[in-house]
Amino acid sequence: MAKTIIVSNRLPVKISQEDGKFQYKPSEGGLATGLGSIYKEGDNIWIGWPGMPVSKSEHQKEIAKNLKKESMKPVFLTASEIEEFYEGFSNETLWPNFHYFNQYIVFDDDMWKAYQKVNKKFAKAIEEVLEPEDTIWIHDYQLLLLPQLLRQSAPKASIGFFLHIPFPSYESFRLLPWRRELLNGMLGADFLGFHTYDDMRHFLSSVNRLAGLGNSNGQINVDNRKVMVDALPMGIDYDKYAQSAASPETLAREVRYRTSVGDQRLILSIDRLDYSKGIPQRLKAFELFLEENEEYRGKVSLLMVVVPSRDSVGKYKELKEEVDLLVGRINGKHARLNWTPIHYFYRSFPLHALSAFYRMADVALVTPMRDGMNLVCKEFIASKLDKKGVLILSEMAGASKELSDAILINPNDMHQLVAALKRALTMPVKKQIAAMTTMQRSLQRYNIHHWVNLFMERLNYIKNEQKALETQIVDQDIRTEIKTNYKNAKERLIFLDYDGTLVGFFSDPNDSKPDKELKTILKKLSDDPKNRVVVISGRGRETLAEWLKDYNIEIIAEHGVWLKERGKDFRTITNLNDKWKEAIQKVLDGYVDRTPGSFIEKKDYSLVWHYRKVETGLGEARTRELTSHLKYITIDRNLKVLEGNKVVEIKNSEIDKGRAASVWLNNYPSDFVMACGDDWTDEDTFKAMPGSAYSIKVGSTSSAARYRVADHQEIRDILKSLIN
Repeated sequence: MAKTIIVSNRLPVKISQEDGKFQYKPSEGGLATGLGSIYKEGDNIWIGWPGMPVSKSEHQKEIAKNLKKESMKPVFLTASEIEEFYEGFSNETLWPNFHYFNQYIVFDDDMWKAYQKVNKKFAKAIEEVLEPEDTIWIHDYQLLLLPQLLRQSAPKASIGFFLHIPFPSYESFRLLPWRRELLNGMLGADFLGFHTYDDMRHFLSSVNRLAGLGNSNGQINVDNRKVMVDALPMGIDYDKYAQSAASPETLAREVRYRTSVGDQRLILSIDRLDYSKGIPQRLKAFELFLEENEEYRGKVSLLMVVVPSRDSVGKYKELKEEVDLLVGRINGKHARLNWTPIHYFYRSFPLHALSAFYRMADVALVTPMRDGMNLVCKEFIASKLDKKGVLILSEMAGASKELSDAILINPNDMHQLVAALKRALTMPVKKQIAAMTTMQRSLQRYNIHHWVNLFMERLNYIKNEQKALETQIVDQDIRTEIKTNYKNAKERLIFLDYDGTLVGFFSDPNDSKPDKELKTILKKLSDDPKNRVVVISGRGRETLAEWLKDYNIEIIAEHGVWLKERGKDFRTITNLNDKWKEAIQKVLDGYVDRTPGSFIEKKDYSLVWHYRKVETGLGEARTRELTSHLKYITIDRNLKVLEGNKVVEIKNSEIDKGRAASVWLNNYPSDFVMACGDDWTDEDTFKAMPGSAYSIKVGSTSSAARYRVADHQEIRDILKSLIN
């Protein structure tokens, strides 16, 4: 029976050892909550590190046995692996780079090797339980190499990946020496999810510029496999936090806490100790607020909870010392006998205590310098049962894309933050309730369970798409079937792409003229009165008309711009204009000047940049730059940018080969239809074909065609078998 395998760096359980015995405590994290409904069903399983180094084999066996009862499988890491893989490469290389703190990156080859080693260790653990129909869902930046490792051992596996932190812009990501290996690792997945559209966009940009792969509507063709990328913001278990906020234990804690704090209004700040959270900036802003607004002294306090994290590491230790000094200075400067400006706690709290804090707070101050999502702000909103309270939220947090009714600020703008505090504390209750109501409705609808279901739906969708695009190799049985149906047909319609399908690719396009063998094939095919042969190509109409003038062949030129039926002149399907060409050619001229060996081909309604004669590597690099440039400047011009084999073509978006082929399909009904093509411009032709048609793709990439062959010579062989 098919199962779902969830994989993350940490298991959803905290293991500790007391008096020689192992203690197991469930994790309260958002991911553990959301996926709890999945990994405990049927034979499903969660694979990850148990959270502590375990060296003795008998202890490993004991832990594995106990975790198996809870549908978990541990991956044991040594102390050195934890140090170099987790604390090292994951948190001292990837974390600062992905959060734009590049000044903190540690470039260490030994840490990179440890990262590779641990990802392979995870892959082996998965392979031990993986079956053909299983679904694998991998989480976060510690396991970026894992999708590709699994793809190599299980090519047909269904693999999803979700990144819980930001994905950086190309300019940041390119700093990593191992950038291509990391990207290729991620591209082993079938579906990749990110919190925001910006993260998704940055990823696709890096894929294009570093891996040389373009995308269409968030879909990338990777090694004959379609990969989907999408933005799916993670939610929280809304009901859990709403219920906790109403529980007797929470209410009792709130009474105790309020008694201790007094009647001051409270601004709440909860964060893990990390330089990406902007804690020092927040403290300085609160200090400035008190200095500029004397009337709030003695009336408002900052309740700051900082959860310990890696405070033995240099940068984190320095951050902890900076926070301690700031809190001490502000309290020392402004405190009174009956008022403490900042209530500071450097520790974690249980859920009911956090719920009490959320209930008490008039304002939640969530101002990270950069954050993938940030769930604290969502927990605050869910806990506000009376709908009173104001959220101040950094626009650098992924959650800001959903919570537009919060007061959004730039955490680098100290004065804006001070103004936001004043605005929050003076906001009318009616306006607070309206904003909170809107945000609560959104979080209730897009909760953690919705996120899980949506992710799995998208993964299943792309797997079905992949299966639909799987093409069958044309073997001898299929050749026989094609020949039999061809012989029995009374009316035949045959669409043939030219370059790459009837002839190979040449460094000089003029070398592609029909050779002796092809001339014989075309003559015999077109002389048969039952046949209507259509050459459908991206080439210009004059070239095709000249090369095919000796045959009874019809023509579709320039990817569908020009149509020539038997006995008629060339015509267009729709009215087109070429006024755009002058501006676009100036851009192309610039790339020709910078790319020796490239040249521009001018057609009636399109321009083509050729780079077959360009040095290998340079042409591909220029192409990625050019296509990105062209897509940007043509976005509002009703133009389409096409990437072919060693060419980039710009044409009117109303035109494609499929639309042109439909003219023949509608006007000339046939009981035998064949279409052959080699690149992605021919996909429109394949999609236009009836289900009974013999659509044949040249090459190994995924296709809407039913069948595929290796090269143009196989197409010729098939055609020769029909006419002999």
